[in-house]
Amino acid sequence: MKLTLGFSTCPNDTFIFDAMVHNKIDTEGLEFDLVLGDVEELNRMAFKGEIDITKISYHAYAYISDKYKILNSGSALGQNNGPILISKRKVYSDEINDLRIGIPGKNTTANLLLSIAYPRIKSKNEYVFSDIEEAILSNEIDAGLIIHESRFTYKQKGLKKVVDLGEYWERETNLPIPLGGIIINRNLPIEAQNKVDRVLHESIKYAFANPDSSYEYVKTYAQEMKKEVMQNHIKLYVNNFTLQIGSEGRNAINKLYEKAIENKIIKEINKNIFLD
Repeated sequence: MKLTLGFSTCPNDTFIFDAMVHNKIDTEGLEFDLVLGDVEELNRMAFKGEIDITKISYHAYAYISDKYKILNSGSALGQNNGPILISKRKVYSDEINDLRIGIPGKNTTANLLLSIAYPRIKSKNEYVFSDIEEAILSNEIDAGLIIHESRFTYKQKGLKKVVDLGEYWERETNLPIPLGGIIINRNLPIEAQNKVDRVLHESIKYAFANPDSSYEYVKTYAQEMKKEVMQNHIKLYVNNFTLQIGSEGRNAINKLYEKAIENKIIKEINKNIFLD
């Protein structure tokens, strides 16, 4: 069976998918047509139902929970980290609502968390995540919400942390921060859904056991990134929750949607969201 598979070019994604897309493990007869892109691009494809399996931000998933289920493996849940709001200058909390803020996409979990923490922000502008730092430096915006490897580089550019939304989330909930996951189309046969989940689980196990095996693949899409930054990125976003989401991970995702509904950011979603 051939399925379309989408994931981002970020090191955490290429790291966990390397073994299954390069046949380093038994794929149980599955083949994949790959779509690699920015997570917001993948979000849009999932909205249209154009892809069988994909990485998605948990914010975006809330709008298509009737079409897709969340796999048990592959999620990015952070601990003591998350999207960071940064600026060129020191910013006080009572100023945040009046800033011009750059966000890495309307449907990103980063934007959802910002909306939960600061629901009265007046001005948001969408950017490709890698352009946000430069937009701050050129004074296009007052502050920006950074994700991915930018959290390792912003200080070198003289930028300052305003608030870490991962730290905010954990203070509020005492749960890990759910950033993104891997989802599968509900219309696929249940046997195929379970097979994909098993194969991805084995791919992640292989990646943990052979951390250098994926290096060339990861480097292909992260050529501007130093090896140390790539490794830190992977360590930050690939953990035990990635291998198996578990009850704590599911609780965190459910809590995210509960708070989003309370704040009237999203509507009620499908209750049966996880692949059993």
